[in-house]
Amino acid sequence: MPSVAPHNERYIPPGVRERLPELEEKARWIYHRLLDYYGHPDWRPHYPPLEELIITTLAQNSTDRNALKAYKRLRERFPSWMDIMTAPVEEVIDAVRPAGLGNQKGPRIQAILRKVWEERGAFDLSFLGEMSTEEAEAWLTSIKGVGHKTASIVLLFCFNRPTFPVDTHVSRVSKRLGIAPQNANTRQIRAIWESIVPEEWYYPLHLNLIRLGREICKARLPKCEQCPLQERCVFGSSQRAG
Repeated sequence: MPSVAPHNERYIPPGVRERLPELEEKARWIYHRLLDYYGHPDWRPHYPPLEELIITTLAQNSTDRNALKAYKRLRERFPSWMDIMTAPVEEVIDAVRPAGLGNQKGPRIQAILRKVWEERGAFDLSFLGEMSTEEAEAWLTSIKGVGHKTASIVLLFCFNRPTFPVDTHVSRVSKRLGIAPQNANTRQIRAIWESIVPEEWYYPLHLNLIRLGREICKARLPKCEQCPLQERCVFGSSQRAG
């Protein structure tokens, strides 16, 4: 049976632990099938860590396109991080409005900047690279509004740390494939993937699952007939049977 890292132990959903060997074999097949279909995504740093954190916060319950549009407006209106942190919150809310939920995201961004400034004396998250993955994630998630998904994106993309972010696409695809139960939350889905695939697969598998979810395994009208994983997909099998 695959070994479960201590930090994932409590998140494995009931009934899944005994299925880990089976899921490990299926995950191996999924990984290689997606590599054959999409290729291996090139590793590249995304944005500097603080920018990645802000953009990922803006992307919550939004699209990447709208998040980047909101981020661009934010930086155009305020020349520096200090200006954003000290601005009237209403002005920050208005700047990030294209991302939606501005009343939540504006104060959240200011809270992030305030914590970084008060604890570090600079708007810089490079210190996270000196922490263990667990310590860095704990620091990030101590900020109100920063959950494990946002933290794991920053740690994976900016520091190449072994975390497996689960967004709406990864969640949907994981459940349809039968990797995770239908009622599993994102932290549980992350724990399952981190327990059944090696760390060096996290980055390419995460990106290829997102691409599959965006292009083929869509929330509405999935293109099952085009899916490279259809032969072992629980959802696809039920569709064909229906």
